[in-house]
Amino acid sequence: MRLIFVPMNRITFHSEGYRVPRLKKHDLKRWLIEIAQNHDKQIVRLAYNFCTDTELLKINQEFLRHDTLTDIITFDYSNQHLLEGEIFISHERLVENANYFQQEFTHEFLRILVHGLLHLIGFQDKTKKLKEEMRQKENEAIQHFFTILAENKSVKKR
Repeated sequence: MRLIFVPMNRITFHSEGYRVPRLKKHDLKRWLIEIAQNHDKQIVRLAYNFCTDTELLKINQEFLRHDTLTDIITFDYSNQHLLEGEIFISHERLVENANYFQQEFTHEFLRILVHGLLHLIGFQDKTKKLKEEMRQKENEAIQHFFTILAENKSVKKR
């Protein structure tokens, strides 16, 4: 794997007022950068914005002309292998999906973060087959995150 220097401050999380897992932002950013690099991409700028169902519905109506609730909207400003985007996530959908799919909140949080990134990388989920591929990539990425956490713990114990 080749390493590309990406300033960590190029990835931002706007979650004021919303419950998010107590994960170190450094670990999340490292994880997202590594996922992009594993697909020969580099993150230039990536903003995660948490909002309400109502706010995300307005964005969906105004920019995508869809009149439905959704859990995530990804705006892709990427240029070939340089990833740039804004990702809007409904906190209410995130909590509801964790309950519906009987997942820990942290697990569903990681899934939605990487889901948006995978869209920027080029993965789609419009068909059943594409959804299955997306889910497989999400699962692999989540496993990778927990590998990073385990590596961090082993380094601290030395």
